[in-house]
Amino acid sequence: MTRVLDGTGNDGGTTGRLAARATDAVRWETRAVGRAARAVVHGPGRERDLLAQSLKAALAALLAWLVAQVWLGDPMALMAPWVALVLVQATVYSSLVTGARQFAAICVGALVASGAQAVTDDTTGALALSLPVLVLLSNWSRFGDQGIYAATTAVFTIASGTVSAEAVGHRLGQAALGAVIGVAVNALVLPPVHLRDVREHLAALAREAGEVLSAVAGDLREGEWDAQTAVGRLNAAKRLQDRLDALRSARGWSRESMRLTSGMLRKLHRAPTEALPSEDEDERLGRIAGHVTALTRSLAVAADEERSPAPPGPEVLRAYGKLLELLGDSCRAEADRLLGEENPGDPLLDRRTEAAMRDLHTRLQEGLTQEAGQGPARTAVLGTLVLQAENLWADLDPEARGR
Repeated sequence: MTRVLDGTGNDGGTTGRLAARATDAVRWETRAVGRAARAVVHGPGRERDLLAQSLKAALAALLAWLVAQVWLGDPMALMAPWVALVLVQATVYSSLVTGARQFAAICVGALVASGAQAVTDDTTGALALSLPVLVLLSNWSRFGDQGIYAATTAVFTIASGTVSAEAVGHRLGQAALGAVIGVAVNALVLPPVHLRDVREHLAALAREAGEVLSAVAGDLREGEWDAQTAVGRLNAAKRLQDRLDALRSARGWSRESMRLTSGMLRKLHRAPTEALPSEDEDERLGRIAGHVTALTRSLAVAADEERSPAPPGPEVLRAYGKLLELLGDSCRAEADRLLGEENPGDPLLDRRTEAAMRDLHTRLQEGLTQEAGQGPARTAVLGTLVLQAENLWADLDPEARGR
């Protein structure tokens, strides 16, 4: 086969593939931007929260500039909008913590730079003397991720050529002004409280668990259950763990966002008054995700011809699929409840699920002798599947535990 090279000696086919990948990447990013823009217009959500935080950061920087440069007439007004811009953080609490750390780093950077300039009386010498110390100091855990501002402040201080006590005082004053404005804007203008994130992740976890159960139920009813299909459903169930991790992260952000926003800000109607979903919901939905994963794993093992357990008969599997479909409907109804949907769903869903569970128990009792006659493995697999379905149903319907 002949390779076609362009004028630079590159493989023309490789160049074409790279161009196609670049085009696909640009197209994908464009679609992602379009989806985000539509989400902002459509209603409340993560995208709208990001837009609000971005606009608040810009507003804080503009206000700091107007106060420092226009109102106070300070010739070193750059420091105030710079600090205000970066202090509009994801929560009011993190804004305060970040502000304190950044202000400390700026103070250290300004003082060390002034001392280095006084000792060397030379810009290059002052940079060479101060930067190694400050960059090393920026790794100090007390500064968090704000330590690098010590070094950057030193660069600005030395490069400007003004390292007098008055100039250092101006910079520190502007940094303090920017910090106050940034924190105030973040706290008083649509303060970020991440309650919706927890609800959305809880509902998504319940809905995705229901989708996995419905997909497995469809495979069992249609008799399309084999080792490859079982592994695919198991992998889909394992991805529920990613959603559970996202839920735990959202819970942490929500807990932090409620700090410092529950007193005066609520009285000023600057913070939401709705309550977070109980952390017991996280535990319950986590158990549901675990039951779904265990259930699909048992089915995958039973479908593997190289493993000792054998799957139950097709009639029993179809009955089990009917039960899983009802449990999937229960998961989706749980998602609607968490999001406050007005449609209550099927009012007889619990009764139908209970009837299907009893029917499966009857089939299990009737089939024990037949299954045992073909070997204990079939009985063990069917019993395991029923037990996992019962565990799942008990967490979806706590009243089922007493029935």
